[in-house]
Amino acid sequence: MPLPPPPPSTEGPVRLTQYSHGAGCGCKIAPAVLDTILKSELGTFPDPRLLVGYGSRDDAAVYDIGNGRALISTTDFFSPIVDDAFDFGRIAATNALSDVYAMGGKPLLAVAILGWPVEKLPPELAARVVEGGRQACHDAGIALAGGHSIDAPEPFFGLAVTGEVAIANIKRNDTAQAGDLLILTKALGVGILSTAEKRGILKPEQAHIARDLMCRSNAVGAELGALASVHAMTDVTGFGLAGHLLELCRGAELVAHVDMAALPIIPEAVDLLAQGCYADGALRNWKSYHMHVSGASDMQRMMLVSDPQTSGGLLIAVSPDGADEVSAMLRKHALPGRVIGKLQAGDKAHLHFSAAVE
Repeated sequence: MPLPPPPPSTEGPVRLTQYSHGAGCGCKIAPAVLDTILKSELGTFPDPRLLVGYGSRDDAAVYDIGNGRALISTTDFFSPIVDDAFDFGRIAATNALSDVYAMGGKPLLAVAILGWPVEKLPPELAARVVEGGRQACHDAGIALAGGHSIDAPEPFFGLAVTGEVAIANIKRNDTAQAGDLLILTKALGVGILSTAEKRGILKPEQAHIARDLMCRSNAVGAELGALASVHAMTDVTGFGLAGHLLELCRGAELVAHVDMAALPIIPEAVDLLAQGCYADGALRNWKSYHMHVSGASDMQRMMLVSDPQTSGGLLIAVSPDGADEVSAMLRKHALPGRVIGKLQAGDKAHLHFSAAVE
């Protein structure tokens, strides 16, 4: 059984992960619970200019502003996933910006969202968190233009981001087509490594692995938006690969066939998983959608495909004749362009994980 996290330290450097019950996107409410929360008798306010709302569980809202252009609006925040304050801010901001890129757009500006336990942690540490967020925005070529903060029981940080996109370039998560190939741009296992860090069992020489992956920008999404061969796109975050792939399949009642051997996986995550280290969020995720998944029955497969990712990679549905162009574009951005599976027509959305794609 996984060991409980240690109590917050009273000596030495502050370990931010000890001050929160969750970590990064692993804090997200499980899909099944979220379904209950989002139920409403009112539904979405009818607005013909709202091109993408929450009905498709997409990465961001998109609003038509005329002349073939649209605004993208999104927000994302979470509790610490690493102990270093500056790195936490960078990761949280990079994760929030990714929602705009996943829609095929470019960010315009961001405002910060900060919760801080002022009686427990010094304000100078919060300043480092915000500075990390400011650095990520600077790297994206936008300003961190303001924000809002509250005194909170646990620290959290994130951004509300406004972006723009040509309407013709919008990439939704519900427009994939039968026959599309699936490409994933980052390795899985961030949730496992983050859990190990929170529990104090991650080796010092491994501390940079997840951090570097989470700080890697998904800015290539803005370029992918211009490709007609890219039919759908989303980023893999708190619901894990299986959860976000299932959302993509539900949009067009597709069946995804995924080759487990093709999945990019952080090697250290496999070793930690063998030691019984996995995120609690992975179990919550699996309970929410396991009935729509086959071929992932053993513990290792279950925890890998449902592992909550923070600032994860882009999941791209592309026609076979466009896969080479996408892969070349990803290589230009030093991202792996690995084909992990394909989509087929079906009676209902389903995921099948196998040793080889049929």
